[in-house]
Amino acid sequence: MIIMTIRRSIIAAAGIVALLLAPRADAQSESRWGVTLGANYNEIHFKQSGLIPVDRGFGPVAGVTGEVNIPGVGFAVDASLLYSMRSGKIHYGDKTVWASSGLGNETCIMHNIDLPLSLKFKFKKLGGIENTLMPLLYAGPTFSFNVGKNLASVNKYKPVSVLIRFGAGVEIVRKVQVSVSYSFSVGETLRTRLLDDMIAKNRCWNASVTYYFK
Repeated sequence: MIIMTIRRSIIAAAGIVALLLAPRADAQSESRWGVTLGANYNEIHFKQSGLIPVDRGFGPVAGVTGEVNIPGVGFAVDASLLYSMRSGKIHYGDKTVWASSGLGNETCIMHNIDLPLSLKFKFKKLGGIENTLMPLLYAGPTFSFNVGKNLASVNKYKPVSVLIRFGAGVEIVRKVQVSVSYSFSVGETLRTRLLDDMIAKNRCWNASVTYYFK
């Protein structure tokens, strides 16, 4: 049942991206698509802060992005379909309840298919500078579908989680967007099996580059 839910969610996510990538009937609206590569720096943050030490972990990000520029001041919307690996080293061995089961400092890895949706504001009226460097701000939700993980005997993982993302960047020569964002989970991402009230969320910095083919 969970696998079917994840599959349906990913199909729906792909459909939304496809709508953004499709040619627009409105000639004034400009749509384009490109490829995105990046990396994240993630923290598995437990609700009981300080109870279990956790080290942040790096992971890759890759996928496709579609963008529609809205005529007017400088708003745009975009959607991406991304593979994202989030990780963190959890020091289970520091606590007797887990150390007695043979656990030490364990690296928790989560493989995700992410659908970030963003509303952007581009600073388009800068006296011509925007044709070379155009600053931008964006925000929106990310729907994250967990498609693989390790330490399944230790942690229970949510199959679908939602993160809120805020970011800023710059568009270079109207082709390349370089951005940095911060995301945080709205609800839980995982919980420990031995102590049911040990709930953790992802807090993630992300840096990415998107090259648009139009």
